[in-house]
Amino acid sequence: MSPQTRLAHSRRRARGRWRVPKLDATGELRAAELHRRQLRLAVAPLALLFAGIFGLPLLFALFPSLDEIRVLGIPLSWLALAVLPYPALTLLAGWQLHRAERTEDTQ
Repeated sequence: MSPQTRLAHSRRRARGRWRVPKLDATGELRAAELHRRQLRLAVAPLALLFAGIFGLPLLFALFPSLDEIRVLGIPLSWLALAVLPYPALTLLAGWQLHRAERTEDTQ
């Protein structure tokens, strides 16, 4: 758990004025490096997110016959737009969270 999270949790219990903690030089360097590493790790899930979101309309444009296939009376393309993104977003978020936590644990 990051120092900021610990302080945020303890702030609810403490009644004094809360101040942003000052990091020493080594802590500041570690925090900056961790931030850079997590930003680099976020590129792949973000690229997959954009590929998925912008790829669906492209898929429907390339295969217009998906509108003719029906499942329970609903066109397959509509089902794909309404149902497919949510599990994909959940998987991407879980994957990114796991990678970010692993990066924090190694530092």
